[in-house]
Amino acid sequence: MKKLFNSSIGRKIAMALSGIFLIVFLTQHFLINITSVFSESIFNMLSHFMGNNPLVQFILQPILIVGVIFHFVMGFVLDWQNRKARPVKYTVYNGSRNSMFVSRNMIISGIVILSFLALHFYDFWVPEMDYKYIQVKPEDPDRYFEELIHKFENPVRVGLYCLSFIFLSLHLIHGLSSSTQSLGTNNKYSSTINKISYAFGIGIPAGFCFIALFHFFSYL
Repeated sequence: MKKLFNSSIGRKIAMALSGIFLIVFLTQHFLINITSVFSESIFNMLSHFMGNNPLVQFILQPILIVGVIFHFVMGFVLDWQNRKARPVKYTVYNGSRNSMFVSRNMIISGIVILSFLALHFYDFWVPEMDYKYIQVKPEDPDRYFEELIHKFENPVRVGLYCLSFIFLSLHLIHGLSSSTQSLGTNNKYSSTINKISYAFGIGIPAGFCFIALFHFFSYL
């Protein structure tokens, strides 16, 4: 196992698995957030459950944080190794012919997404920890919706979120397809997988952007 992990293939597989794990979390996160558009009570109920379930808070949440850190560290490692393996640039480089835009800029989109996650933690996770463990306020199961829309009153914050979702889209389009190939699905299903990757990579970030814009314009 250690030998596999230390190999280039092993690291790519680990990167792919961590990416798919984060995609599952992203999907779950979106499905909960989209309920805020059509039902305040459902959103509060789901958020209250996720925010007070011991399994989620003390097991799944730490695993998620470790998964995010691992994925981004591994991404930087693989990018550095790829650059090291080709120290001499092409004599004539035509980026659009040699590789897709998104594949050439995964590290850039990754950095932007990491910055977005830092903002997201600052906006939601830090206040949640402060509410529960520092101020130790009595739990209010109806507070989550108001806290959400309050964050989207600021047009600058909404703009930053939407910009981050664009980079997330670029990252997902290439990342999901690349992850499945690393796991050995580069076969007759590749075309279908690529179509699914594009649909997911565009649809989910667009959905998150819609949520932010919906609440911003609804409560002007």
